[in-house]
Amino acid sequence: MPNPHEILKRAEFYRSDMMQFLRDICAIPSESGKEREVVQRIKSEMEKVGFDEVKIDGMGNILGRVGSGKHVIAMDAHIDTVGVGDRAAWKWDPHEGKLEKGIFFARGASDQKGGMASMVYGARIIKDLGLTGDYSLWITGTVQEEDCDGLCWQYILKEGVLRPEVVVITEATNLAIYRGHRGRMEIGVTTRGISCHGSAPERGKNAVYMMSQVVREIENLNGRLATDEFLGKGTVTVTYIECSTPSLCAVPDRAYIHLDRRLTRGETKESAVAEVHDAIQRAGVEAEVEVLRYCVPSYTNLIYETEKYYPTWMLDPDHPACRAASENYRSLFAEEPHVGKWVFSTNGIATMGMMGIPTIGFGPGDEIHAHSVLDQMPVDHLVRAAAFYAGFPAAYCATT
Repeated sequence: MPNPHEILKRAEFYRSDMMQFLRDICAIPSESGKEREVVQRIKSEMEKVGFDEVKIDGMGNILGRVGSGKHVIAMDAHIDTVGVGDRAAWKWDPHEGKLEKGIFFARGASDQKGGMASMVYGARIIKDLGLTGDYSLWITGTVQEEDCDGLCWQYILKEGVLRPEVVVITEATNLAIYRGHRGRMEIGVTTRGISCHGSAPERGKNAVYMMSQVVREIENLNGRLATDEFLGKGTVTVTYIECSTPSLCAVPDRAYIHLDRRLTRGETKESAVAEVHDAIQRAGVEAEVEVLRYCVPSYTNLIYETEKYYPTWMLDPDHPACRAASENYRSLFAEEPHVGKWVFSTNGIATMGMMGIPTIGFGPGDEIHAHSVLDQMPVDHLVRAAAFYAGFPAAYCATT
């Protein structure tokens, strides 16, 4: 087994390199569909630290390999980010960021470029210390996750780009080991009324009034949804509303709401849709329900259409991947790991939720800072995560 002291020592040696790499990739804006430049920067770093193979697939995901053994292990970080939002809300440049008291603040620092920096240097540590074994480790920087989580891995797996036997998702876990999260789906509801002049609304049928009854019942539905001891409660909420009308002095003839539905264990696409239909029936109106689809080109102009249904997933705590992660953590840090779950959704919805590939999570940073103007990454987390990633492949092979 690898010497944990040497791994930690080497991870500390690369502290400044990881921090500079993170600064570089955060300085490059890379919203979903606009990742080309940051992919090229990651490619140059992978080549610099000595990856055995680096390639970019048809969707634009970057994949780097270390080792050539039979156990195929993947570690994933999505390298797209959400936008900056209100620039005035930031107290520093969101891309250049700032380093203060050992914490780097920038858009994408925790979600999810810190994981990318640590993975690349975890692979470097493997090369430095000769930790290669009977495994091939693939480090993936994936695209369009913020717009459509898991789409990148649907492409990788369905198109035969890569087929790992285990996946480590490096989304922020605050250096805990995560083994699942709720699924999610996006549902659209439309009401259709009859427009008329606003001076005599009784002549028409107001689609907004119809929708207001639906919204009330959606709120009530949220209180009835199931709860799971590990994954938590299923939820549904209205995240967007609009209407169409011939003019501002006419009754709207159409209203639309967008629902964010989080699915706990035992809930399915079919059950969730049925619950929305039931809520509409309780509202006493007619409305159309649809599970939405994603059909947006990647930066390579590839369109890989998918339904916006992202399945719930959970790995058994006794699975070899979970046991290997915990053993690796204990060996390196001489303490018991916290084993938990994400609140938000990750690419694991595709690797395990859709395709059944055992998946765990371990990442630097805390998910509470994702998408916020306090997006941040403790530099110590980069170091500890790199050590974890360097030690995991050997620990996994020993466990299996």
